[in-house]
Amino acid sequence: MPTGPITDDQVSAYRKDGYVLAKGMFEPDEIQLLGRAAREDGALDRHSFGRADGEGGTVRLSLWNHPGDTIYGMAARCRRVVESAEKLLAGEVYHYHSKMIMKDARTGGAWAWHQDYGYWYQNGVLFPLLCSASIAVDAATKENGCLQVIRGSHHLGRIDHVLTGQQAGADPERVAEALKRLDLVYVEMQPGDTLFFHCNLLHRSDQNRSEHARWSMICCYNAARNDPYKESHHPRYTPLAKVADSAVREAGLKRFGDSQAEVGWLDAARDESTADFKTRK
Repeated sequence: MPTGPITDDQVSAYRKDGYVLAKGMFEPDEIQLLGRAAREDGALDRHSFGRADGEGGTVRLSLWNHPGDTIYGMAARCRRVVESAEKLLAGEVYHYHSKMIMKDARTGGAWAWHQDYGYWYQNGVLFPLLCSASIAVDAATKENGCLQVIRGSHHLGRIDHVLTGQQAGADPERVAEALKRLDLVYVEMQPGDTLFFHCNLLHRSDQNRSEHARWSMICCYNAARNDPYKESHHPRYTPLAKVADSAVREAGLKRFGDSQAEVGWLDAARDESTADFKTRK
């Protein structure tokens, strides 16, 4: 059986450290279906784009606002994940956006040190009441550029961000001082593990110089009571319809039983977030 939602002890760890790793939140067959769908999905590939990392590499990703009924949507809407986010944010949440990070073997670029709220603050989100669930599609290791976090850095509050390559990175002076006082953690994960992290947690990743890809799907949630005060490229409060955990597997099987089931799910004409992400996150 899959793990989840997270426990009260895990919530306490999240409050203290700014993140918590839920091992085995997705079962092997579920994550295999998710990975296969992502790699064979022409729409996902066509709508992907790159962000230069300032180190000679490029991060490739595809982003969407509304979860829909695909296997990606079922992963973002399933009870084990949504109810975990609800426990972490102490109330109703809605889907802020999701993205597939495609860090391919030998070519996947790095992410600069940053806080997600460093970007989302600009979208009219008043409080840092957001969290992300990073689902490991592939194994994440030091060698293939796993996520790095600074434990407890969410307590620093929002840090100013400056442009690094085509990415907005946290003030390097502040990051350097934080690293003198707080622990740097390499978050290695197995497929199906899910990392929940605070929107003010400092995090980054290295380039993937290994022979193994590291794809991950990141689902971001905002507290319903934190509805942005203005329109932006990510949605304001939109009620989130939770689904049973079994819906992930069912959507995956449907995906490969009916090749037309998901045509048009990612339509740039109705979702402007991809274009806007090229200048903002």
